[in-house]
Amino acid sequence: MTDASPSSTPPLIYVLNGPNLNLLGLREPQIYGHVTLADVEALCHQRALGLGVAVSFRQSNHEGVLVDWIHEARTEAAGIVLNAGAYTHTSIAIMDALRGTGVPAIEVHLSNVFQREAFRHHSYPALACVGVIAGLGPMGYELALEALAGRLKRS
Repeated sequence: MTDASPSSTPPLIYVLNGPNLNLLGLREPQIYGHVTLADVEALCHQRALGLGVAVSFRQSNHEGVLVDWIHEARTEAAGIVLNAGAYTHTSIAIMDALRGTGVPAIEVHLSNVFQREAFRHHSYPALACVGVIAGLGPMGYELALEALAGRLKRS
């Protein structure tokens, strides 16, 4: 029996979102647009279906919760898409958690962080990720799912 059998469970990818992303669509629409986090979640589930993977979509404003979910991914997920929000620029804990999982992760940012304030140009989690996608809006999440699904098919 192969993994492609109808009875097999599709690989699970965690899509983790950090602080203030719950305000997407309301907060700074000139930067982030009017798409809500619920819209991004629906987009991710739709794209995952076409890729033959499943998504667990989550958001927290608390760093420790994100770290706990990353730890959980070590045994539950085949990949991680991470938009750590402001924790991108401050969290060594999230970087260390990603390094400790052995699970491939891709960092995503809705805005082009390199066109913004200088402090946004540095990412701790990126040091533990296989890739970074920035500035493509919600499409960045889709591209991250595609990249992870491709890695899973090749492995």
